[in-house]
Amino acid sequence: MTAEAKPASPPLTERQEARRRRILHASAQLASRGGFEAVQMREVAEAAEVALGTLYRYFPSKIHLLVATMQDQLQHMHTTLHKRPPAGDDAAQRVADTLMRAFRALQREPHLADAMVRALTFADRSVSPEVDTVSRITTAIILDAMGLEHPTPEQLSAVRVIEHTWHSALITWLSGRASIAQVKIDIETVCRLIDVTAPRDA
Repeated sequence: MTAEAKPASPPLTERQEARRRRILHASAQLASRGGFEAVQMREVAEAAEVALGTLYRYFPSKIHLLVATMQDQLQHMHTTLHKRPPAGDDAAQRVADTLMRAFRALQREPHLADAMVRALTFADRSVSPEVDTVSRITTAIILDAMGLEHPTPEQLSAVRVIEHTWHSALITWLSGRASIAQVKIDIETVCRLIDVTAPRDA
């Protein structure tokens, strides 16, 4: 028996969007100060000046909230990259530059980065839509850096491997098992897949 598809949620009103933005800002601020454990729903509600019940209507759990916070942070990075496009003579260099810029942005807020990555790691099926959105934004960031609007299946496969490597590099750096220099080498190495999967002229 297949589950019925959930109807799409109506768009947020201006007031609801402003409330959501306050909640995400409060979540990021608390995580920046104390990491994953510092993000308690009651404290988030107080900082965002919303009722606890209201907070749970927007985000059913702390994991939902922190994954949405990562989504918001990546969207901000995407906007910044549009204003300041990556450097590099070819697609692989531009993607490596883009991902290292994103990495350094997270490096400046290590507690926040740790909280968001832990939430992604703990996310179960109930958080799948939010996790999928994080993946879609990351894919869009990479494709924009590549300058591609219509990637081939092989190129999309390469993008997924690059995403996985970036995420893994972030985890190993946060756990103290990799230096920034090693992360840079890993990112530059995996980005060579872009050249390997580029369509060849007949």
